[in-house]
Amino acid sequence: MKHFSHFDESGKARMVDVSDKPETFREALAEGIIRMKPHTLRLIKENKIVKGDVLTVAKVAGIFAAKKTGSLIPMAHPLNISGCEISFEFQKTGIKIEASVKIKAATGVEMEALAAVSLAALTIYDMCKAVDRGMTIGNICLVKKNGGRSGAYVRK
Repeated sequence: MKHFSHFDESGKARMVDVSDKPETFREALAEGIIRMKPHTLRLIKENKIVKGDVLTVAKVAGIFAAKKTGSLIPMAHPLNISGCEISFEFQKTGIKIEASVKIKAATGVEMEALAAVSLAALTIYDMCKAVDRGMTIGNICLVKKNGGRSGAYVRK
């Protein structure tokens, strides 16, 4: 069985000590999708959602989530990220969200990228729920990551 670093010898949860790890450049890319009715998608494209510019607010929320991940996930380290990009791609049935996060640190930024996608999707839902409560958020995943002892990862 693989050793899980978030548990001590007695099986109790703990935050991993990264103080002896070298700082290296690390980056992570995550994605997800929010599916919605065609009418809702059109309103977002035309910037006609009553609550305002949905994608701008969702982008800010995603960046905020990346910066605050250490406060949201109990065993995540508080990190001073050096870069975060959020992008949106209109698809036939919804909006694909991507978040790229970068840092030079002793630990990676996978959780920050995943949190950014998640909160951006939740923000879209919140701003559009008055016209479409049936929206679904899904397929949130790590696409790739670079840096650190474990090296590169690319989703197949």
